[in-house]
Amino acid sequence: MTSWTTIPKGIALPTFWRQRQTPRDDQPMADVIFFDLDGTLVDHRSAVLETIGQIVQAAPNAAAPPEELVTLWWTLEARHMREYLAGQCSFTEHHRRRLRSFLPMLGESVPESPALLDAWIAERYLTVFEESWRCYPDVRPCLETLKRLPRGPRLAVLTNGDPEQQRAKLARFGLLEYFEAVLTPTELGAAKPVAYATACRWMRTDPAQAVNVGDMLESDVNAAAHAGLTGIWLDRGIDRHRWTVADGRRNGAPHRTAHRPPRPPFTHERLTDSPGRRK
Repeated sequence: MTSWTTIPKGIALPTFWRQRQTPRDDQPMADVIFFDLDGTLVDHRSAVLETIGQIVQAAPNAAAPPEELVTLWWTLEARHMREYLAGQCSFTEHHRRRLRSFLPMLGESVPESPALLDAWIAERYLTVFEESWRCYPDVRPCLETLKRLPRGPRLAVLTNGDPEQQRAKLARFGLLEYFEAVLTPTELGAAKPVAYATACRWMRTDPAQAVNVGDMLESDVNAAAHAGLTGIWLDRGIDRHRWTVADGRRNGAPHRTAHRPPRPPFTHERLTDSPGRRK
């Protein structure tokens, strides 16, 4: 396992597991570390699966088996999230579009009124979804270590999610205080994987002095590296072959796999990983 202190360009990153270690004077600390949110700080996947699982179990007239309905939800999320990120619809409308395709398979009629669709999302999806949010246990120890570092890097969240919902997640777990900025397509006018240069300008830093940490190999690591940042893959066990090579979009429900693909050079399974450990 590569230590976070031995990455390219002479950047010294915090060694989380050695809290008293500080970078050498001849190794400048990274200026900014960007963190992805969903799948990196907060377990989005499990929250969605728990929510849709409950909805499907309570649908006696469903037109497909539960596992097919869960996969359908992931597919619809991918399709309509792309439309939202492309500026083709609002975040609210992307939920409505998803629901119009999902309800017939659930055995329910589709309301004509957008207000009724919004009410369904609010009452039957978002209520359970928000209750199902979980922060990964390695997040706060990592952020606390970074916070205590002398001459430590500035931290920012870089996410493709809705700004209100993403800030609500961070606030729920008391994480907002750690970050100088929470950057979304609303602020930047662009989404990952093309938002890195804009994010660096927003943070007034050079890409060569910035690092991006995320769970998606293509959009969080390779795209960041292409933009001049250092990308670190937080491999939480989600099969990356479920994501398209172009931009990491979901092609269906991501799943955990015992057969992991080859790792990129800078890979960690937890934000508190120790060096030299490879599983």
